[in-house]
Amino acid sequence: MTKSVKKIPMVAISRFMQPPRLQDQVFINFRGEEIRYSFLSHLVAAFKLHGINFFIDKDEQKGKDLKHLFRRIKESQIALAIFSERYAQSRWCLNELAKMKKLAWKGKLNVVPIFYKVKVNDVRHQEGKFGSNFWKLAKTSSGEEIKKWKEALEFFSNKMGLTLCGKSWFLPFPFPAQRQISSKKLLRNWREYKEESQQKRGKITL
Repeated sequence: MTKSVKKIPMVAISRFMQPPRLQDQVFINFRGEEIRYSFLSHLVAAFKLHGINFFIDKDEQKGKDLKHLFRRIKESQIALAIFSERYAQSRWCLNELAKMKKLAWKGKLNVVPIFYKVKVNDVRHQEGKFGSNFWKLAKTSSGEEIKKWKEALEFFSNKMGLTLCGKSWFLPFPFPAQRQISSKKLLRNWREYKEESQQKRGKITL
């Protein structure tokens, strides 16, 4: 089938989301209070438009524990880690991220970091407002928790990701023209985008 190489704008639509399936799943890790009804709603709209199967915590029944979300992460082929200024206020987000890092390290999960209105270095080194939120949470956390969170933040900050600072958002890598695509195809498009960007920059960041 013919592929479209144009950038696809994220069109805002209803916040209602489709029930998750267990195959070809994209897990979205994010701080809900901050971006659920802004950037995330546009991202979800774009995914639904192109038939990309995704999962966010709103799709899950209330009362489920973290182990249940860990199982959802393991079932996924791709995860998006959306870092925002208040992301590090959430112990839940950081624990999910640590699980994602463990799977990514073993080659069992492909993770795309997205830096939404936050500097990469602030995430990497826990500095700025992002860092302030992190260290506030750290005061009520164990040394083991802090260690695994820091390792996960540094691990994903050293990978190539997307930095979003403006009010208009685009998915910078192409989608196929057909309505239904798998996460494998999404991942292939992401990898092609990475390779093209690396060639332009003349520097490879793994």
